[in-house]
Amino acid sequence: ELAERLCAVIPCAEQVRFLKSGAEGVSAAVRIARTCTGRARVVGSGYFGWHDWSNAAAGIPHGARVDFTTVPFDDVVALEQACAAAGADLAAIALEPVVERLPGAAWLAAARRLADRAGAVLIFDEMKTGLRVAPGGYQAICGVVPDLAVFGKALANGFPLAAVVGRRAVMDAARRTWISSTLAGETTALAAAMAVLDVHAAQDVCSALAAIGAQMMASIERAIGHAAVPGVSVTGISSMWSLRFDDSAAERQFLATALATGVLFKRGAYNFPSLAHDPPALALIERAASVALRSPVSGPRSPQ
Repeated sequence: ELAERLCAVIPCAEQVRFLKSGAEGVSAAVRIARTCTGRARVVGSGYFGWHDWSNAAAGIPHGARVDFTTVPFDDVVALEQACAAAGADLAAIALEPVVERLPGAAWLAAARRLADRAGAVLIFDEMKTGLRVAPGGYQAICGVVPDLAVFGKALANGFPLAAVVGRRAVMDAARRTWISSTLAGETTALAAAMAVLDVHAAQDVCSALAAIGAQMMASIERAIGHAAVPGVSVTGISSMWSLRFDDSAAERQFLATALATGVLFKRGAYNFPSLAHDPPALALIERAASVALRSPVSGPRSPQ
């Protein structure tokens, strides 16, 4: 029933497979794309989790990601060059459609065009954007429909759940490979996702999140202005915004002071507004930011 409801709201969805995290969801989507095309190379832009195929962290052998090429977000020329270099072995283009800001109109259109030209699979990582910017993800807004997409985070409102969705012709390749997760069949998270979709059906959650986020951003900007603190800025879109510091010591001081005041800000991207952020909570957020921005920087400290 949940799969059918997702297919009704996500433009690319004709089939659904459930897993538990974004990392394994995107890994599964890439595995499906490689199986579908019989190719190996993946060109990507964004953060896809901690798995070896796309990550360059310590402990990952070079060979594990030799078939993955990363390109900067919203850089059409770099995307075209990477796809040309992959040639006939291009299996997929995997993108986070929104990375700290909205993309230019040409970015996702180019990804769709290049994937079609190469016979490759276009994958959207909608872990952050799904049921946040729109119930069907950013693909429901931008008009570019991928072949596969991965949803999670807001999908089950904090319960562990990820969904790999996509066109039937591509998703059918999952039957020819091996994708398994110990708790993939756990049903509490599925029930939570059903409840989430019920709330979205009853009210315009995404518009509410955008409005709440806009109030958050405005309140932090007011606090920055009143404190006259240089090197601090509010960036991003209102439903997933960021607070940036030029000086890391100042950022650490701000986060610690705000926490002591009762508000936990996210270091870097992203701060996510919630329906639970009511007027008293928004007032507390502005007050905590004002206090923290006026707190003198005590100098570098060891990370806690």
